[in-house]
Amino acid sequence: MNPVFPLLALRAFAEVGRHGSIKRAAAALGVTSGAVSQQVRLLEERAGLPLFVRGSRSMTLTEAGASVHPSLLLAFDQIEGAMRTLEAARARKALTISTVASFAATWLVPRLGRFTRLHPDIEIRVEAAASLADLRRDRVDIAIRHGLGSYPGLLSEPLMAPVLLPVASPALLASGPPIRGPADCLDYPLLQDGGRADWGLWLSAHGVAEDPRAGRGTAFEDDYLLIRAAEAGQGLALVPEMYAREEIAAGRLALALDRPWPTRFAYYVVMLPDTGRRPEVAAFVEWLNEEARQPA
Repeated sequence: MNPVFPLLALRAFAEVGRHGSIKRAAAALGVTSGAVSQQVRLLEERAGLPLFVRGSRSMTLTEAGASVHPSLLLAFDQIEGAMRTLEAARARKALTISTVASFAATWLVPRLGRFTRLHPDIEIRVEAAASLADLRRDRVDIAIRHGLGSYPGLLSEPLMAPVLLPVASPALLASGPPIRGPADCLDYPLLQDGGRADWGLWLSAHGVAEDPRAGRGTAFEDDYLLIRAAEAGQGLALVPEMYAREEIAAGRLALALDRPWPTRFAYYVVMLPDTGRRPEVAAFVEWLNEEARQPA
Protein backbone atom coordinates (compact mmCIF):
# COMPACT_ATOMS: atom_id res chain seq x y z
CA MET A 1 0.00 0.00 0.00
CA ASN A 2 1.30 3.44 -0.91
CA PRO A 3 2.22 5.14 2.42
CA VAL A 4 1.65 8.64 1.00
CA PHE A 5 -1.89 9.83 1.70
CA PRO A 6 -3.63 11.62 -1.21
CA LEU A 7 -4.70 14.57 0.94
CA LEU A 8 -6.04 16.68 -1.94
CA ALA A 9 -8.16 13.80 -3.16
CA LEU A 10 -9.40 13.02 0.35
CA ARG A 11 -10.35 16.67 0.90
CA ALA A 12 -12.19 16.78 -2.42
CA PHE A 13 -14.05 13.58 -1.48
CA ALA A 14 -14.98 15.00 1.96
CA GLU A 15 -16.38 18.23 0.47
CA VAL A 16 -18.31 16.52 -2.34
CA GLY A 17 -19.84 14.19 0.24
CA ARG A 18 -20.69 17.18 2.46
CA HIS A 19 -22.32 19.22 -0.30
CA GLY A 20 -23.64 16.40 -2.53
CA SER A 21 -22.38 18.26 -5.57
CA ILE A 22 -19.05 18.70 -7.35
CA LYS A 23 -19.95 22.29 -8.25
CA ARG A 24 -20.77 23.30 -4.66
CA ALA A 25 -17.69 21.46 -3.35
CA ALA A 26 -15.51 23.33 -5.87
CA ALA A 27 -16.98 26.65 -4.73
CA ALA A 28 -16.25 25.77 -1.09
CA LEU A 29 -12.65 24.81 -1.90
CA GLY A 30 -12.07 27.75 -4.26
CA VAL A 31 -11.06 25.56 -7.21
CA THR A 32 -12.65 24.47 -10.48
CA SER A 33 -15.20 21.72 -10.79
CA GLY A 34 -12.83 19.87 -13.11
CA ALA A 35 -10.10 19.82 -10.45
CA VAL A 36 -12.50 18.39 -7.85
CA SER A 37 -13.82 15.79 -10.28
CA GLN A 38 -10.28 14.70 -11.14
CA GLN A 39 -9.29 14.32 -7.48
CA VAL A 40 -12.38 12.23 -6.70
CA ARG A 41 -11.64 10.00 -9.69
CA LEU A 42 -8.02 9.55 -8.55
CA LEU A 43 -9.19 8.52 -5.08
CA GLU A 44 -11.64 6.01 -6.50
CA GLU A 45 -8.88 4.54 -8.66
CA ARG A 46 -6.61 4.19 -5.67
CA ALA A 47 -9.37 2.71 -3.49
CA GLY A 48 -10.38 0.34 -6.28
CA LEU A 49 -14.13 0.91 -5.89
CA PRO A 50 -16.67 3.67 -6.53
CA LEU A 51 -17.31 6.18 -3.73
CA PHE A 52 -20.21 8.06 -5.33
CA VAL A 53 -23.31 7.31 -7.33
CA ARG A 54 -23.37 10.04 -9.94
CA GLY A 55 -26.66 11.69 -10.84
CA SER A 56 -27.39 14.40 -13.35
CA ARG A 57 -27.06 17.15 -10.76
CA SER A 58 -25.99 15.39 -7.57
CA MET A 59 -23.41 13.01 -6.09
CA THR A 60 -24.60 10.39 -3.57
CA LEU A 61 -22.20 8.41 -1.42
CA THR A 62 -21.99 4.68 -2.03
CA GLU A 63 -22.02 2.32 0.92
CA ALA A 64 -18.21 2.28 0.92
CA GLY A 65 -18.01 6.04 0.65
CA ALA A 66 -20.56 6.56 3.44
CA SER A 67 -18.58 4.26 5.75
CA VAL A 68 -15.53 6.55 5.76
CA HIS A 69 -16.96 9.98 4.98
CA PRO A 70 -17.90 11.01 8.58
CA SER A 71 -14.39 10.23 9.86
CA LEU A 72 -12.69 12.13 7.06
CA LEU A 73 -15.04 15.09 7.43
CA LEU A 74 -14.30 15.25 11.17
CA ALA A 75 -10.56 14.99 10.52
CA PHE A 76 -10.53 17.90 8.08
CA ASP A 77 -12.71 19.99 10.39
CA GLN A 78 -10.20 19.34 13.18
CA ILE A 79 -7.32 20.35 10.91
CA GLU A 80 -9.10 23.60 10.07
CA GLY A 81 -9.68 24.24 13.76
CA ALA A 82 -5.99 23.64 14.51
CA MET A 83 -4.98 26.11 11.80
CA ARG A 84 -7.34 28.75 13.19
CA THR A 85 -5.76 28.25 16.60
CA LEU A 86 -2.28 28.74 15.13
CA GLU A 87 -3.36 31.87 13.27
CA ALA A 88 -4.91 33.28 16.44
CA ALA A 89 -1.72 32.56 18.39
CA ARG A 90 0.32 34.40 15.77
CA ALA A 91 -1.99 37.38 15.88
CA ARG A 92 -2.08 37.53 19.69
CA LYS A 93 0.50 39.78 21.30
CA ALA A 94 2.23 38.00 24.17
CA LEU A 95 5.31 38.72 26.29
CA THR A 96 7.29 36.42 28.58
CA ILE A 97 9.05 38.26 31.41
CA SER A 98 11.80 36.59 33.47
CA THR A 99 12.94 37.87 36.87
CA VAL A 100 13.70 36.68 40.40
CA ALA A 101 10.79 35.72 42.64
CA SER A 102 11.38 38.50 45.18
CA PHE A 103 11.26 41.25 42.54
CA ALA A 104 8.23 39.69 40.87
CA ALA A 105 6.28 39.32 44.13
CA THR A 106 7.22 42.63 45.71
CA TRP A 107 7.43 45.08 42.80
CA LEU A 108 6.37 43.74 39.41
CA VAL A 109 3.24 41.65 40.02
CA PRO A 110 1.39 44.22 42.19
CA ARG A 111 1.75 46.75 39.36
CA LEU A 112 0.92 44.51 36.38
CA GLY A 113 -2.79 45.32 36.57
CA ARG A 114 -2.01 48.87 35.49
CA PHE A 115 -0.22 47.63 32.38
CA THR A 116 -3.03 45.26 31.38
CA ARG A 117 -5.55 48.07 31.74
CA LEU A 118 -3.45 50.23 29.44
CA HIS A 119 -2.75 47.38 26.98
CA PRO A 120 -5.53 44.78 27.22
CA ASP A 121 -4.43 43.26 23.90
CA ILE A 122 -0.99 42.22 25.27
CA GLU A 123 -0.78 39.02 27.32
CA ILE A 124 1.93 38.83 29.98
CA ARG A 125 3.56 35.68 31.31
CA VAL A 126 5.89 36.06 34.31
CA GLU A 127 8.59 33.47 34.98
CA ALA A 128 10.16 33.83 38.44
CA ALA A 129 13.33 31.84 39.13
CA ALA A 130 16.65 32.31 40.91
CA SER A 131 18.64 31.10 37.87
CA LEU A 132 19.25 33.43 34.94
CA ALA A 133 17.18 32.71 31.86
CA ASP A 134 18.77 32.08 28.48
CA LEU A 135 16.70 34.57 26.49
CA ARG A 136 17.07 32.73 23.18
CA ARG A 137 16.78 29.14 24.41
CA ASP A 138 13.99 29.82 26.93
CA ARG A 139 12.04 32.12 24.58
CA VAL A 140 12.05 34.96 27.06
CA ASP A 141 11.25 38.39 25.65
CA ILE A 142 12.41 40.57 28.56
CA ALA A 143 14.55 39.74 31.59
CA ILE A 144 14.78 41.99 34.63
CA ARG A 145 18.15 41.29 36.19
CA HIS A 146 19.97 42.54 39.26
CA GLY A 147 23.62 43.19 38.48
CA LEU A 148 26.16 45.61 37.07
CA GLY A 149 24.60 45.97 33.62
CA SER A 150 27.25 44.00 31.72
CA TYR A 151 25.43 41.41 29.60
CA PRO A 152 27.49 40.56 26.47
CA GLY A 153 25.46 40.20 23.32
CA LEU A 154 22.32 41.65 24.92
CA LEU A 155 20.76 45.08 25.18
CA SER A 156 20.41 46.37 28.73
CA GLU A 157 19.20 49.60 30.31
CA PRO A 158 19.01 50.52 33.99
CA LEU A 159 15.61 50.38 35.62
CA MET A 160 16.21 51.29 39.27
CA ALA A 161 18.86 51.13 41.99
CA PRO A 162 17.41 49.80 45.26
CA VAL A 163 18.42 51.22 48.63
CA LEU A 164 19.82 48.62 51.04
CA LEU A 165 18.71 48.61 54.67
CA PRO A 166 20.08 46.52 57.58
CA VAL A 167 17.14 44.71 59.19
CA ALA A 168 16.53 41.96 61.73
CA SER A 169 13.76 40.51 63.83
CA PRO A 170 12.78 42.81 66.75
CA ALA A 171 13.44 39.95 69.20
CA LEU A 172 17.01 39.46 67.96
CA LEU A 173 17.79 43.18 68.24
CA ALA A 174 16.24 43.37 71.71
CA SER A 175 18.35 40.48 73.01
CA GLY A 176 21.63 41.42 71.33
CA PRO A 177 24.23 44.15 71.80
CA PRO A 178 23.24 47.70 70.86
CA ILE A 179 23.87 48.88 67.31
CA ARG A 180 25.00 52.48 67.36
CA GLY A 181 26.98 52.49 64.12
CA PRO A 182 27.59 50.31 61.03
CA ALA A 183 30.57 48.50 62.63
CA ASP A 184 28.29 47.21 65.42
CA CYS A 185 26.46 45.05 62.85
CA LEU A 186 29.51 42.79 62.81
CA ASP A 187 28.66 41.67 66.34
CA TYR A 188 25.65 39.82 64.92
CA PRO A 189 25.40 36.86 62.54
CA LEU A 190 25.16 38.33 59.06
CA LEU A 191 22.83 36.85 56.46
CA GLN A 192 24.42 37.10 53.04
CA ASP A 193 23.26 37.67 49.49
CA GLY A 194 24.20 35.02 46.93
CA GLY A 195 27.43 36.77 45.97
CA ARG A 196 28.43 37.61 49.57
CA ALA A 197 29.21 41.14 48.38
CA ASP A 198 26.55 43.49 49.78
CA TRP A 199 27.62 43.60 53.44
CA GLY A 200 31.24 44.34 52.56
CA LEU A 201 30.21 47.11 50.17
CA TRP A 202 27.75 48.62 52.63
CA LEU A 203 30.27 48.61 55.51
CA SER A 204 32.99 50.04 53.30
CA ALA A 205 30.66 52.82 52.11
CA HIS A 206 30.17 53.77 55.77
CA GLY A 207 33.90 53.87 56.50
CA VAL A 208 34.23 50.52 58.29
CA ALA A 209 37.60 48.85 57.78
CA GLU A 210 37.69 45.55 55.92
CA ASP A 211 36.71 42.71 58.23
CA PRO A 212 36.49 38.96 57.41
CA ARG A 213 33.21 38.73 59.32
CA ALA A 214 31.56 40.82 56.60
CA GLY A 215 31.58 37.85 54.22
CA ARG A 216 30.59 35.12 56.66
CA GLY A 217 27.17 33.67 57.34
CA THR A 218 24.47 31.76 55.53
CA ALA A 219 23.96 32.96 51.96
CA PHE A 220 20.69 33.07 50.03
CA GLU A 221 20.28 33.37 46.27
CA ASP A 222 16.92 35.09 46.60
CA ASP A 223 16.07 38.20 48.65
CA TYR A 224 12.71 36.73 49.60
CA LEU A 225 14.49 33.85 51.38
CA LEU A 226 16.91 36.31 52.95
CA ILE A 227 14.01 38.24 54.47
CA ARG A 228 12.35 35.07 55.76
CA ALA A 229 15.61 34.07 57.50
CA ALA A 230 15.85 37.53 59.09
CA GLU A 231 12.24 37.28 60.29
CA ALA A 232 13.12 33.95 61.89
CA GLY A 233 15.85 35.67 63.96
CA GLN A 234 18.79 34.01 62.23
CA GLY A 235 20.78 37.23 61.84
CA LEU A 236 20.97 40.67 60.26
CA ALA A 237 20.04 40.99 56.61
CA LEU A 238 20.90 43.75 54.17
CA VAL A 239 17.94 43.97 51.83
CA PRO A 240 16.40 46.42 49.35
CA GLU A 241 14.11 48.85 51.14
CA MET A 242 11.18 48.07 48.85
CA TYR A 243 11.30 44.39 49.88
CA ALA A 244 11.39 45.08 53.63
CA ARG A 245 8.83 47.91 53.73
CA GLU A 246 5.80 45.71 54.42
CA GLU A 247 7.62 43.55 56.99
CA ILE A 248 8.84 46.61 58.90
CA ALA A 249 5.36 48.16 58.90
CA ALA A 250 3.88 44.91 60.22
CA GLY A 251 6.52 44.59 62.94
CA ARG A 252 7.99 41.36 61.59
CA LEU A 253 11.28 43.16 60.93
CA ALA A 254 12.94 46.18 62.50
CA LEU A 255 15.47 48.60 61.13
CA ALA A 256 18.78 47.81 62.81
CA LEU A 257 20.35 51.13 61.83
CA ASP A 258 19.02 54.05 59.81
CA ARG A 259 21.94 54.22 57.40
CA PRO A 260 20.62 53.41 53.91
CA TRP A 261 23.04 53.30 51.05
CA PRO A 262 22.20 52.86 47.36
CA THR A 263 23.83 49.66 46.21
CA ARG A 264 26.18 49.71 43.24
CA PHE A 265 24.05 46.95 41.81
CA ALA A 266 20.89 47.95 39.97
CA TYR A 267 17.96 46.32 38.22
CA TYR A 268 18.37 46.24 34.45
CA VAL A 269 15.94 45.52 31.64
CA VAL A 270 17.67 43.02 29.36
CA MET A 271 16.66 41.69 25.95
CA LEU A 272 18.00 40.35 22.66
CA PRO A 273 19.16 43.09 20.26
CA ASP A 274 16.22 42.76 17.85
CA THR A 275 13.48 42.20 20.44
CA GLY A 276 13.05 45.88 21.27
CA ARG A 277 11.71 46.59 17.78
CA ARG A 278 8.45 44.81 18.56
CA PRO A 279 5.73 47.33 19.54
CA GLU A 280 4.50 45.27 22.50
CA VAL A 281 8.05 45.02 23.90
CA ALA A 282 8.62 48.77 23.51
CA ALA A 283 5.28 49.41 25.27
CA PHE A 284 6.20 47.19 28.22
CA VAL A 285 9.69 48.69 28.63
CA GLU A 286 8.25 52.21 28.51
CA TRP A 287 5.70 51.22 31.17
CA LEU A 288 8.43 49.69 33.38
CA ASN A 289 10.41 52.92 33.27
CA GLU A 290 7.36 55.00 34.10
CA GLU A 291 6.57 52.76 37.06
CA ALA A 292 10.18 52.94 38.30
CA ARG A 293 10.00 56.75 38.29
CA GLN A 294 6.91 56.78 40.46
CA PRO A 295 7.42 57.62 44.16
CA ALA A 296 7.49 54.58 46.44
